Formats: sequence, structure tokens, C-alpha cells
Amino acid sequence: MKKHTIEQITIFISVSKWLLLSSIIGVIIGASVTLFLKILQYSEENQNLLPFPHYYLLPLALVATVWIVTKFAPDAKGHGTEKVIEAVHKRHGKIELEVIPIKLLATVMTIFSGGSVGKEGPGAQIGAGMASFVSDIFHFSKEDRKKLVICGIGAGFASVFGTPIAGAIFGVEVLIIGLIRYDVLLPSFIAGFAAFSTAQYLGIQYTYFDINFHQHISLDFPLILKVVLGGFFFGFISDLTITFMKRSHRTIKKIPLNIYLKAFLGGIFLVLLSFVVGDQYFGLGLGTIDNALMPDQSLVKDIPWYAFFLKTIFTSITLALGGSGGVVTPIFYIGATSGNWFGTLIGNDHLAFFAALGFISVLAGTTNAPIAATIMAMELFGIEVAHYAAISVVISFLMTGHRSVFPSQILAMKKSDMLNIKTGESIEDTEVSMHDEDINKIRDIRKRLQSKRKKRHEKPKSRL
Repeated sequence: MKKHTIEQITIFISVSKWLLLSSIIGVIIGASVTLFLKILQYSEENQNLLPFPHYYLLPLALVATVWIVTKFAPDAKGHGTEKVIEAVHKRHGKIELEVIPIKLLATVMTIFSGGSVGKEGPGAQIGAGMASFVSDIFHFSKEDRKKLVICGIGAGFASVFGTPIAGAIFGVEVLIIGLIRYDVLLPSFIAGFAAFSTAQYLGIQYTYFDINFHQHISLDFPLILKVVLGGFFFGFISDLTITFMKRSHRTIKKIPLNIYLKAFLGGIFLVLLSFVVGDQYFGLGLGTIDNALMPDQSLVKDIPWYAFFLKTIFTSITLALGGSGGVVTPIFYIGATSGNWFGTLIGNDHLAFFAALGFISVLAGTTNAPIAATIMAMELFGIEVAHYAAISVVISFLMTGHRSVFPSQILAMKKSDMLNIKTGESIEDTEVSMHDEDINKIRDIRKRLQSKRKKRHEKPKSRL
């Protein structure tokens, strides 16, 4: 048999195999995530049945969440996606089945009581957990299980946000910075579409935004310049978000108190803080995101310029105390509100447009997933926005540096040739330094500038 024939037959069998497997996994994940979203929706709709504001329950809910996760499924701790990335890199995607119900229960409890977390992390962990479970039932190889779990990340993301293409790319791109596994692209796309379609069929409705932005026929150079500036700004916001989340976790962990007492006192602190800054920073915050992206800004309720920073505080503390939930939905909030504020700083033109850029640029900066973020711009906001979004997204991605809200990501590239970085390790273990020759060049430039400044300020000697 000829080489070409062998190759074609083998590829046909492989493609057929993954079409079948990823379709089945996608349907299972779509149904599982739908159950999670329906329970979450039901719980939020009944918050007003309480005789007091629902977020008064946060201290008790955090204690209960910490206890449930610690006792029954420690891997359900935190924001979900990080644990799945860790499982892919360290355990060939092996995820214990008990993580699924515990993650679902803990997240619903956290969000119902006002915890500032998202729903995509649990969606990704539920999806990956179901993929791992199916792999164990049919005794798939470690490599096949790993591929299916990667599909589970994207399918969970796709079925939560209604973005099948971006979800599939996100699941592949978020694992390794600077490298995409092309062998997982087909099953990821199929699983993402299957999960998304299943969730829609079962009644999940998604929100897509019409921000009434239309690209000019000719290049709009002033707008491009503003988008470039926005990219730098969103890179700074991304870095601030990562830094605050990381330091909040370390600080709270070092407090010499029982974990349950810390959770209770931390919950009380957030409730008391809401008396000062308002209660709009609890929960998912979808209303504020919709507000920031509203095309007719005359109808928009006032969004404080510092809303993005307060959301960062509420989210960081909630997760550090042991609250369960995702981190991407709060990142959308942070991005949309900071983008809306940036729009006011540069002239109040296209506020919703810059809110949309912030929405996806801060996602790219904090998660190191620029391709998925750009595709998400197309799926959520339309092709007219995507051209500008690509510029802002990549700048934000680069400006964040070698940092992430997912510290288990593996680094496979460096974002500047001037840096000395060892690749192939998790991003939290990566040491960064500058090449000596580049340091000397910067020092020479600084000396020259100082010398010119000194000469400029020297007064001429008076003549007698």
C-alpha cells in the first residue's frame, strides 16, 4: 500500500473518531452546564424572597463553601479554570468526579449570597470533569483523555457565554502561552458547537451586543491612535487586576486565623464595605456590564470611574477567602467599566465601543489568550469592532508581561527579545531578567539625557 493511501486512510479514521467523540462530549457538557446555569438562574431569581438583602448571607455562605470544598473536593477550590489547566499539565487531565457536584453547589452558594465571582470557571471545570469521567468509563488512553479534557474547557466556556468559536480557541490557547495544539482544534470546535447548540436547545438564552459602531470606509487614524492608547491602558488594568488578586490571596493566606473564621470575618468586611461604596459590586454584575455597553449612553446610569477597581477588590477578596466561582465574568466587568471610563477621558466619543474593547482586551491581558479574545469580539460585538479590537487586544496581551490569573499556564514564548526568560515552565515559576547589553544601552541613554538636561540648565557665565 502506498504511503499516500496509508496516510489518507489513517487521517480519515482519526477525523471520524474525533468527530464522534467530541460531538458526544459536547452534548453531555452542554446538558451539564445547562443544569448549572438553570440552577444558578433560579437561585438569583429568588434572592428577593429573603426578608433582608441577599448579600447579608455572604459571611455564612463563605464559611459553608470553605467547609464543603475542603471536606469533599479540594480541587473545586478557587476559580475552576486554573485547576483544570493544572490537571492537564500534571495529571493528563485526570479530574475526580466529585468535583462536578461540589463545584456546582459551592458556586451557586457563593453567587446567591453575593460573592463576586463568575460562572465560566465552574462551567469549564464541569465540562472538563465530565470529559474526564467519560474517558475513564471507556478506558481511553492518557493522551485521548487529555484531548477530551481540553475540549471540555472550551465547551464549558462556549456554553456559558454563547461563543462557540472563541470558547474552542480559549480552551486550546489558555494552556500554553505562545503555543496552540493544532491536533486538538477539530475536536475543540466540534465540542464547542455541540455544547453551545445543546444549551440553546435546552433553553439557555445568550446576550449579544449591538453597540452601533460602524467602520469608516477610509482609515480613521485618530481613532486608531486612541485604540492604541487604549491597548496600553487596558494592559495596565490587566496588570493591576493580576497583581491585586495575587497579593490578596497571599495576604489573606498569611493571616494567622482559622480558615473558617477568616472566611466569616472577610465576608463581614465586604458587607460593611458595601455600606460605603454601594452593593453593585456583589454577584456577577451583568447589569453593570450591559450598562457600560449600551449604545445610547444618554440612557446609561452613572458608572463610577473607579468601578473597575472596586470590582477587583470584591472579587479578589471573595476568591482569597475561599469563595467558589470563575474569574472571567468579573474580568469582563473590570474591562467594560474601565473601557467606558477610558472613553470619557478621550472625549466621550464611542463610549460603548471602548467598553467593548476593554471587555475583550482585559480578558486577553489577564489570561494570555489574545486570539480567543479577538474572535470573541467578532461573536459578541460584530466584525466592525474586531478590526480595532485586534490591535487593542495584542497590545494589552504584551503589556501584561509574563503574568496571568492562571499561574499554571506553561510559558512557551517571551514577549520581548530584550528579556531573558526560561520557557517550558509554569508562569508562576518563571524568572524574568533583562540582558546585560540591553541594560547597558538603557543606562547610556539615561546618562546622555541627564547630560543634556544638565547643560540646558547651566547658566551662562556673566561677562565683565
